[in-house]
Amino acid sequence: MSSQPSSVRPAAGRIGVFGGAFDPPHNAHVALAKAAIAQFSLDTLCVVPTGHAWHKSQALSMPAHRLAMAKLAFEGIPHLRVDDREVQRPGPTFTIDTLLALQAENPGAQLYLFIGADQFAAFRQWHRWQDILDLAIICIAARAQSTLAGAQFDAQFAAQLTVYGSHSSRFAVLDLPLMSVSATQIRQLTASGAATAGEITQLVPEAVARYISLHQLYRSH
Repeated sequence: MSSQPSSVRPAAGRIGVFGGAFDPPHNAHVALAKAAIAQFSLDTLCVVPTGHAWHKSQALSMPAHRLAMAKLAFEGIPHLRVDDREVQRPGPTFTIDTLLALQAENPGAQLYLFIGADQFAAFRQWHRWQDILDLAIICIAARAQSTLAGAQFDAQFAAQLTVYGSHSSRFAVLDLPLMSVSATQIRQLTASGAATAGEITQLVPEAVARYISLHQLYRSH
């Protein structure tokens, strides 16, 4: 399967958008960011921590903590910047608003939106998903805990694309080794006290592990 759709024309620039709660950012997030920049020759990858996550059932850590951890996690990666626009935006956070703002700031640029396979499965439930397709190439990475992971990914990905008809060319696959790590896992390990500092540093960048310890995040009370 081609990693990039053939319909993409050269643009004035290539800007990627990688959004998420980043509560906390972990090693799989970092691996995805590096792979996205390399595979799609991005001029800039904007890592965008979610603001008001109306669609999540659990409460998120304070925006200031998640923004600080994101800056620590992705520090030093060329062509990457942590974008705080959604944290600063009042009210519900919608991806379409971020994409529209980036397009207005960078006329002529090609936008790429990076999401997980689980998010792709629910993509048609996203706010103004048709407009998102008009603005950005949707790049999907399989996650180890996803039902679309492993050998099943290509077949199920192709099957799901059929519902998009002529818009199927607006999707691409991000080639990324599967990593069985999740923010939920890290929060649970930290809250239970089951993880040592060394174990946490195997799941998150060392600077993030120090931040979690310093601010006593995810501890049970």
